[in-house]
Amino acid sequence: MNRLGSGTVGSATAASAAGQYRVCGNCRKVPRQEKRVQVSPPLTRGPSAFIPENEVMQANGLDERTNLLVEEYSTSGRLDNITQVMSIHTQYLESFLRSQFYMLRMDGPLPLPYRHYIAIMAAARHQCSYLINMHVDEFLKTGGIAEWLNGLEYIPQRLKNLNEINKLLAHRPWLITKEHIQKLVKTGENNWSLPELVHAVVLLAHYHALASFVFGSGINPERDPDASNGVRLIAVNNFCVCDLANDNNIENASLTSSNFGNVMVFLQIAESLSELEALMERMKRLQEDKEDEEASQEEMATRFEKEKKESLLVINGAKYFAVLFTAFDDEIVSTDVSRYIEDPGFGYKDFARRGEDHLPTFRAQANDIQLEVGCCDIMFIVRKLEGMEQDYTWENHGFSLVNRLYSDIGHLLDEKFRMVYNLTYNTMATHEDVDTTTLRRALFNYVHCMYGIRYDDYDYGEVNQLLERSLKVYIKTVTCYPERTTKRMYDSYWRQFKHSEKVHVNLLLMEARMQAELLYALRAITRHLT
Repeated sequence: MNRLGSGTVGSATAASAAGQYRVCGNCRKVPRQEKRVQVSPPLTRGPSAFIPENEVMQANGLDERTNLLVEEYSTSGRLDNITQVMSIHTQYLESFLRSQFYMLRMDGPLPLPYRHYIAIMAAARHQCSYLINMHVDEFLKTGGIAEWLNGLEYIPQRLKNLNEINKLLAHRPWLITKEHIQKLVKTGENNWSLPELVHAVVLLAHYHALASFVFGSGINPERDPDASNGVRLIAVNNFCVCDLANDNNIENASLTSSNFGNVMVFLQIAESLSELEALMERMKRLQEDKEDEEASQEEMATRFEKEKKESLLVINGAKYFAVLFTAFDDEIVSTDVSRYIEDPGFGYKDFARRGEDHLPTFRAQANDIQLEVGCCDIMFIVRKLEGMEQDYTWENHGFSLVNRLYSDIGHLLDEKFRMVYNLTYNTMATHEDVDTTTLRRALFNYVHCMYGIRYDDYDYGEVNQLLERSLKVYIKTVTCYPERTTKRMYDSYWRQFKHSEKVHVNLLLMEARMQAELLYALRAITRHLT
């Protein structure tokens, strides 16, 4: 945004005005630092503000299988909006619902009300009122104490102690150390056992990641049949209303009010078709190049570092979204959300910025240690990890540890990770018989790259070749700042792709984020055990 200039006469006044007003780069209006905006119920019908209702229904048909899954695994007992959108990919939905049901309802270290309150605390880090409202209801249904819903000062100290690890997991998981774990499990009245802590960490990571899916897919609030008037006021800070889509209840005015001529529409279609063909050509060329020769380990490490540094510039370099990302430094968090979080200003910070203390890259080697699940105990795993603390993978280390401390959850999570990673219909937009492996791998690994996780066997040069600028902006926003996601971002990438394919992207981002959080937390627990 451009600030208003100050003149020679009344310079103090003008300077003050410059600090109070900004010019929206889209509609050229001047938004105030803070004002109240009236928000009506969603203008879009259906489960998503981004996806037309008829396309959700056509894509999934809400078949008998989906209804059976909801009946068996839904904790709310109804077909909520998240489930409707996810049911576009029924295979994945089954893995998701089974693992979520296990976390919330099956035998485990934590009492049922604790589980839902932890979900509320996790969702609050991203101001996800959709998930907060859902679990407030579930918390009360499972016997939770209503007074706890007044805020963190009303909950037991034991739950309060999760605030720090909740904050770090949500925004900067690489900062989690064994000292954080030791502080929680130390002997005392409010200590956590390791199984309890692992259960809590799994819930926190799950709901941080699910918040990314909610915002990335534009999930609408559940309709309240008892509400006669859904109009309410929300606080807005340094925004122009034309760009406010974070609540998913406000249509992006710049999209709905624009009237493009037929020629402009034709040019846009032609351009997006050209982008699709170019992407498919790059995928084909990458596959051919890989068969001819492989880059050295040194070269792949260099490419990772280059991609990691370039990811720092993704948001700031996207001029067409610049107005959105100058407005969040002092954004207002609603009272309903703020009661469940401490230090609301703490957020994602790029893994490695120039001028700051260097943090070692988390190396995830592909084939290093093979462990037999079921025939090894925790201390065996720990001994195998000694002296190589930077090499830690889900397959070889995290899976075994989480499964030993929280029985069977490792199998359910592993099934879910593998399902979304391998899910394919061999299509891209209107094209069939397409191998999308390289594209799915680039999406998953780019998320881990932003969290400082490198795979020794992956060539990060593929990321730059396969992921366009607008897609990188979308990925970073959905993964790191999901509450800032807008319909414009969703619409801006892969314009010829189906909505079902974009939902698949969101599922990949969600699971990649959850796995990244778990890797850092489980590595800290492993270090605590040594």
